[in-house]
Amino acid sequence: MQKIFVTGISTEVGKTIASAIFVEALKADYWKPVQAGDLENTDTDKVKRLISNDRSKFHPSSYNLKLPMSPHAAAEIEGVTIDRFHINEPETDNNLIIEGSGGILVPLNDEDTMFDIIMPDYKVVVVSRNYLGSINHSLLTIQWLLHKGYEVSVLFSGEANPHTENIILHKTGVSLIGRIDEEKEFTKEVIKKYADKFQGILQTL
Repeated sequence: MQKIFVTGISTEVGKTIASAIFVEALKADYWKPVQAGDLENTDTDKVKRLISNDRSKFHPSSYNLKLPMSPHAAAEIEGVTIDRFHINEPETDNNLIIEGSGGILVPLNDEDTMFDIIMPDYKVVVVSRNYLGSINHSLLTIQWLLHKGYEVSVLFSGEANPHTENIILHKTGVSLIGRIDEEKEFTKEVIKKYADKFQGILQTL
């Protein structure tokens, strides 16, 4: 059974689209442990709308925060304390895709970060999107995870930039899942296309 944690080098790099593709490819369950902001249209809702298979289940977030901010800040403003020991992986006999919030060192509270809820048996996929500074952000994220002993793969999103991507792969030595291109719209059909493309790679992570 696959347990894949999807993280990103920053915000808005394509984690939710990547998660939807992985869910569809593996007919996996989906879980967003901490949702911050847009509770009328959560990432869980977005992934659910993009899935074609009827096997995937969507597990409730452990924390739902109204403000679109770092979880520790949103929680403090809303009078909530995020306790990582209350973030419990849902029980399932299916593959599970876990989508993080922001990057791996986004704070949950004064002590814990998103990294602290990545369990030892999770495989980690880092979504990297090219922008000025993305090489540094990618290398820091990937090297931290490798140093901590995780199996790491990278998925690129957006327009190709060989200079950026080649140096990230060269410096880290991690496996490449592929690329999500810049699409006019991400529909069920587009998600299914990528799911079919990545399925074999994901099954062998």
